[in-house]
Amino acid sequence: MEAFSMVLVLCLFHFFTTTTLALNAITPKQSIKDGETLVSASGTFELGFFSPRNSKGRYLGIWYKKISAGTVVWVANREASVSDASGVLSFNDRGILSIMNSTGGIVWSSNTSRTAPEEPVAQLLDSGNFVVKDRNDSDPESFLWQSFDYPCDTFLPGMKIGRNFVTGFDRHLSSWKSEEDPAPGLYTLRIDPHGLPQFVLKKGPEILFRAGSWNGVYFSGRSVTKANPVYSYEFVLNKNEVSFKYETRNGSIFSRYLMNPAGLVHRSIWNERKNDWEVFSVAQADQCSIYAYCGSYATCNTIETPPCKCLEGFKRRSASSADLSSVNWSDGCTRKTPLACDGGDRFLRKTALKIPDTSKSWADISIDLKDCEKLCLKNCSCTAYANLDIREGGHGCLLWFGDLIDISEFNEGGQDMYVRLAGSDINHIQSKGKLTEKQKAGIIIASVVIASVIMILALALYVWKIKSRKTGQHVKEDLELPVLEFATVAIATNNFSSNNKLGQGGFGPVYKGTLIEGQEIAVKRLSKNSGQGLEEFKNEVTLIAKLQHRNLVKLFGCCIRKDERMLIYEYMPNKSLDYFIFDKTRSKLLDWHRRMHIVDGIARGILYIHHDSRLRIIHRDLKASNILLDGNMNPKISDFGLARKFGVDQTQANTKRVVGTYGYMSPEYVLDGLFSMKSDVFSFGVLVLEIVAGKKNRGFSHPEHNHNLLGHAWRLWMEKRPLELLDTGLRDSYDETEVLRCINAALLCVQQHPVDRPNMTSVLLMLCGESILPQPKQPGFFIERNLPTADTILVENETFSIYKSTITSIVPR
Repeated sequence: MEAFSMVLVLCLFHFFTTTTLALNAITPKQSIKDGETLVSASGTFELGFFSPRNSKGRYLGIWYKKISAGTVVWVANREASVSDASGVLSFNDRGILSIMNSTGGIVWSSNTSRTAPEEPVAQLLDSGNFVVKDRNDSDPESFLWQSFDYPCDTFLPGMKIGRNFVTGFDRHLSSWKSEEDPAPGLYTLRIDPHGLPQFVLKKGPEILFRAGSWNGVYFSGRSVTKANPVYSYEFVLNKNEVSFKYETRNGSIFSRYLMNPAGLVHRSIWNERKNDWEVFSVAQADQCSIYAYCGSYATCNTIETPPCKCLEGFKRRSASSADLSSVNWSDGCTRKTPLACDGGDRFLRKTALKIPDTSKSWADISIDLKDCEKLCLKNCSCTAYANLDIREGGHGCLLWFGDLIDISEFNEGGQDMYVRLAGSDINHIQSKGKLTEKQKAGIIIASVVIASVIMILALALYVWKIKSRKTGQHVKEDLELPVLEFATVAIATNNFSSNNKLGQGGFGPVYKGTLIEGQEIAVKRLSKNSGQGLEEFKNEVTLIAKLQHRNLVKLFGCCIRKDERMLIYEYMPNKSLDYFIFDKTRSKLLDWHRRMHIVDGIARGILYIHHDSRLRIIHRDLKASNILLDGNMNPKISDFGLARKFGVDQTQANTKRVVGTYGYMSPEYVLDGLFSMKSDVFSFGVLVLEIVAGKKNRGFSHPEHNHNLLGHAWRLWMEKRPLELLDTGLRDSYDETEVLRCINAALLCVQQHPVDRPNMTSVLLMLCGESILPQPKQPGFFIERNLPTADTILVENETFSIYKSTITSIVPR
């Protein structure tokens, strides 16, 4: 009986303790000690003391409880931690919250000048907002204090970002200093109130990214053509404030904007099926998202090569930088003809734009577009105008003064803008393509003659086309980049001298060359007997010509003469990644910082071809030898001969012609011919493990087992010895947290089943983020001891069954 009473007392104690900890509010004189928490009514959020990873300091924070447990969204005492578990959050009758340490010293306080309500409570709401309010009043405008007024690195639905013009109070996001330190870091995301207010990401005072100004529907930096089905937005701009907030249309959807310590901003939604955050967009997706990347009076378009070009009526500001080698457009462009400012100026309409920086602009919603043009003409400093609001056909007036900076071109969506030019420039632009009467008459006569000739030569032309397909000459008709003459390439390479030979690729030799204007190039001369035929050549040219990213090798042009086919690339002085990481001496030149830089660059390049470019590309042959390194050791993905284009909604494709390189190909591709973005993710995971270990996946040997590098990494991970994978040359200088995160992310990429692998957006966030990564499942690895000796394979349908049975027999148990 006594034992039963003791058990009953313990059960009741546990019940009341749990009930106390499950409260969502405290009243004056109550407190929360370290180890106790408040939980919002629905159980979505929890408030209490915590320590960031690898930190001993204690902070009062709010985190998700129902989903993504432990993911912190807000911190109170960001700059002053409690050194031990003695911290207490107290709440007095004046409505003041305070965090005190073991000596009773105040570490943080929610001081406010407003009068406390009669019955104040401090309550954690289901929105994640921690508020001080009257017990019976739920009007946000009457809150005495709220955590939503002091955002950290997370922007939640219902939270407001902006500035109060009356008080000067500014609500903005600020990054953590590091994963271990929640103090305000280098990066902020805020609304800049100058001119027409706009969303900007800053590093200190420097603007890194501009989301644009509000156009009535969305921020102008986005390419949008229809309303967002997930979110509703509220933007306020009046004499008292400028602010922005968003809500999810479906209350069961959990969403957030997060800015990590590296300044990367992404928007994600909780995927209940995957039990993880699914990233939908990243602010800094490509080089055109870099603020003022092309300088003034120039537009940026990632699908063009180069991405920058001057607006019509303008020219490069620096004549010396206009050659092929110039990729620095920071000087921008300047007018071809000065403005007259006497009534002779006119406007050129530009469409589908991310409109320029509006910090030096003026706006009035009551003025129509016609009067807006008149106002601009009256002021010689006015350089362009546009509608302020794009709804219902557009209304309002927005005027720019000074240089037009940070303009991008969109394929769809965007806004119209009218750029001021001298009348003579407008006349010249409009006259392009127009013909005189004499020219028209000449064309009519020529057309009759040509039609007659065509009838005579039709058969000969048909025969010529059939022959040209065999020789490859017809490729020129489809190319979207310069075609160099054979003599030009021969002169540049000293007639393909052996002294100029850089190496021998899978499809032929590569030569270094120098064009007459001084541009260094790399010439990939396809062997007549190589495995890369006309289709692979044409595929590589047409695909990479449409891609432009700092982590993709730049294709300058091509050369075609009879059965000769050559690709002209930018020259990479540091050769390829395998030249360094698999050599005992040269690998020492790649310290851990450089290796992380290379991993990050490769990830960003793959993210671009998978998600951010105009075309969705699956590379299919990612490997160390296809990662080239420029003079600053920046990685650039090369060799798109085996790449394939995917539709926007396409997720997987099947082929009977399996091509690629053993050791990097995913199991579903080798066995069943199935390839997708997740195939490239697998190859990337292999690459990362090779970069960490300094060893090849294929051909790896270990005295204790017969696994390849993937199998070895998996064993070390399961035995909690992952750091033993690290290249021995790095053992004295490396970041343990980064190494573990790299290995974890890589093992997630090489999991057996494609559905388990993350996409590249998630991978990039894993590598530079601070969240806890999932536990990987067993990788799809092979013991490659009896495979063909050639590195690159091309398996046709009739021989595929033989290879398939061979591979199946060696999958480890």
